[in-house]
This record gives sequence, C-alpha cells and structure tokens, in this order.
Amino acid sequence: MEANREYKSSVFSLLFGEENTLRGLYEAVEGVALPPDLPITINTLEDALFKTRINDISFEAGEKLVVIIEHQSTVSPNMPLRLLSYIARIYEKITASKKRQWYGKKGFTLPRPEFIVLYNGVEPFPDEKTLRLSDAFEDVSALGLPAGAPPDLELVAQVYNINEGHNRDMVQKNETLSGYVLFIAKVREFEAALSGGKNPVDVSRDDRKELMKTAITQAVHWCIDHTILKPFLERNGSEVINMLFGEWKLEDALVVEREEGREEGREEGHEDVARNALTKGFSVEIISEITGLSTEAIQSLANR
Repeated sequence: MEANREYKSSVFSLLFGEENTLRGLYEAVEGVALPPDLPITINTLEDALFKTRINDISFEAGEKLVVIIEHQSTVSPNMPLRLLSYIARIYEKITASKKRQWYGKKGFTLPRPEFIVLYNGVEPFPDEKTLRLSDAFEDVSALGLPAGAPPDLELVAQVYNINEGHNRDMVQKNETLSGYVLFIAKVREFEAALSGGKNPVDVSRDDRKELMKTAITQAVHWCIDHTILKPFLERNGSEVINMLFGEWKLEDALVVEREEGREEGREEGHEDVARNALTKGFSVEIISEITGLSTEAIQSLANR
C-alpha cells in the first residue's frame, strides 16, 4: 500500500507509511512476529481542510488489533488524552458501516488497541516510560469516594526512546528503524560540526536555516553513500530534505525562544511559530502541543 502523498507528511510517516515497513517496525518494537499472511490496513487519520495527518500512523492487523504509533520530538503528559481522541475517531471509522447496530441487542467486536510513542528529541529521556490517562484525573477523595480506586476509563501508552544509543536491541531488529535512527543522528552530527558548537541564540536566523538545510543534505548524501536507507533516500531525497527542514525549523524556533527566555511578547512569538507551522502542514494538535497555544487559538489563526 502506498502512502497517501496528497497529504503533507513527516519523514517518519513517509518512511513507515507502507505496509511492509510498518509491519517490520511494529514487530521490532513489540518483539513479536506477525503471521506473514496477516493483512495490514493503514487507517491513519487525515484532515482534508489542512491537507495533513492528524496522527502519525495507525493501522489494523487482521481486524483483531489496531495500533497507533506516534513519533515525537517532545513528549507531553497530555499524549494519552490525544491518543484517546484518535482511537475514538478510528473506532468510529471502523464501525461506520454498522451505525444501525450501535443501539441493537447484538454487540460487535472491536480490534484491541495498542498505543506506541517513539521519541527522538534532544532532551534527556529514559529508554522507556509509561504514560497513563488516569495521571491527569482529579483526586476525588475529598468527595468521599474511595482513595486509589481504579478509574472507569484508562489509556496506557508506552514511550520508547529511539535516539542513537538507546534501546539498541529493539532498534537493531529492524533495518529500516536502525537506518532512520542513524540518519537522524548524522543530521545532528553534521549540524553540530557546521555550527562549531555555538549556542543557537548566537547564530542568526538566516544562518541557522542555511546550517540546518546543509546538515540535512549532507546526512542524506552520507547515508546514500553508506547504503543507509539508500532506496528510500534516492527516491525521496528532495522531499525528505524539505520535510525535515520544515520540522526542524519549528523545533529550532522554540529552542531559541526558550534560550532567550523572552517574557514579553512570548505569546506573539508562539503565534508566529504557529503560523509558520500551519503553512508547513502541521496539524493543529501538534502545534498546540509544541507551542502551548490552545487548539481554538490556532484554529483562529488558521481561519485568519
């Protein structure tokens, strides 16, 4: 199955947005081997208005399992809430043809969900972490309800650090995943070498953009020369450079803002970042997580 190229994507979702690479990724992360004849159906949520993906990748495996895989450079404690929204919409898609049965006497089965988050940001992060929706719930003990009682609603997501040097056994199980990890590591290596180790705030915006694009381009050529993701990068090299450049410009803008520690005009700075991200096709939810702006504020910017 080909990735839907009409919708703006990320390098990660472009690389793993096909049946075979997605199957291999899931098997490596979970340490399992799916039956080779088990059909994989990609059902990633897409927003027709913004021509972008709402979640990174989701798929069904033989109508028995539905998996949502998110790729994040920052991990928000609100991730389980976002995943809850995603799985609700996916189940609605799955059962769309059975709407009349929703209120019937006969129940229908749903594929079991799994939630996986792959982290490759620059901030220190453990190899693995569990995020729970219930961690966000209010304490109701003051209402006289039993303390510590399990909630009636829960969602558990496993976060894995896939930066170079982390979760080596898992990463090495899949050639595409290990190639992606090395490619990102090479981009950062070239970027550090080109900047001479300077702090981002000490480099002009134009110079940072040029530096980032050069680093990404050098990493693409290095990987091709060393047969890392070679067919993928030869086929999509220019698109990968533009995609990753757009992703990293957004991250860079936020890093610089944090480094400068601006208090006045901080919201305007976030709005500038949000506007740029909208033009690059990032989803409202992702921009909200990165900038801290509400989805309503970002939607207002988009409407303007």
